[in-house]
Amino acid sequence: LRQRGQMSDEELKKALAEVTPQILVDTIDEMLILQRGRDLGYKLGDDQFKDILDRIKKENKIETEAQFEAALKQENLTLAELRKSLERQMIVSRVQQNEVLGRISVTEAEAQKYYEAHKAEFTTPSSMMIREILVAVAADTRGVNVGKDDEAKAKAEELRSRAASGESFETLASSGSDAPSKSNGGLIGPINSSEIDPNLRKVFEPLKAGDITPVIRTSRGYQVFKIESKTEATVLPFDQAREQVGNRVANEKQRVEFMKFLVKIRSEALIEWKNAELKKLYDQRVADDAAEAAKGPAEAAKGRP
Repeated sequence: LRQRGQMSDEELKKALAEVTPQILVDTIDEMLILQRGRDLGYKLGDDQFKDILDRIKKENKIETEAQFEAALKQENLTLAELRKSLERQMIVSRVQQNEVLGRISVTEAEAQKYYEAHKAEFTTPSSMMIREILVAVAADTRGVNVGKDDEAKAKAEELRSRAASGESFETLASSGSDAPSKSNGGLIGPINSSEIDPNLRKVFEPLKAGDITPVIRTSRGYQVFKIESKTEATVLPFDQAREQVGNRVANEKQRVEFMKFLVKIRSEALIEWKNAELKKLYDQRVADDAAEAAKGPAEAAKGRP
């Protein structure tokens, strides 16, 4: 038997085949973006580097050079390596911002169209707080005992009658319910209406706060419910959702436009391959990305979760 976490050779090959193309493409993309940035003259100046170091020290409460050197050593970094890493991040960020992200805008019509198509995402579902009393019915190997079933139903009807007559439902639940919620006076919720069993939801829908249901036979036994409170579904108006909508539309447009940018710089690059299999993996992933980039933001979003 294999120990948990171990993989067979075939499983390992399959896993590597799945991740290798993306790792390969990501690595080459970073190299191409860095080259584009350097062609545009982007670099990390001494003053910029000092400002970044000062911010790092402040955020990490590093007060002396000795503490800073110790922190670098702990991360297995030299100052030169840190600068090189920060410069790579800065160049990639500037290229993305200047070549793609900074050129994206969202019109009012685009935002309104997205809002109308995704209104459910800006809707708070209806919910309710309820209290329950359960009189459990135990079943043995021969099935339900009719005598015990009748006894449980009678007890539930009595508790329901007492609650309807004005006795505290909370107190009755605490003393007479078999449900775990008895420790909280039978209180359950808030629960989204969509999460409630459809049969119970039909019973609850016409009721208002303070109403008590008839005795209901469920798989657990006989139950009585009281509606503590109900909140109707509410839709966030477009004016209040505008920022969220704009961000979502912009993010999708940025994703598609950045993919188009990558397709462009890949097509302009001269890559010398020494491994035919890696080239095949790379070309297939690049072809898939090119097909994705050919779609508009709205069409591309349909295929995304």
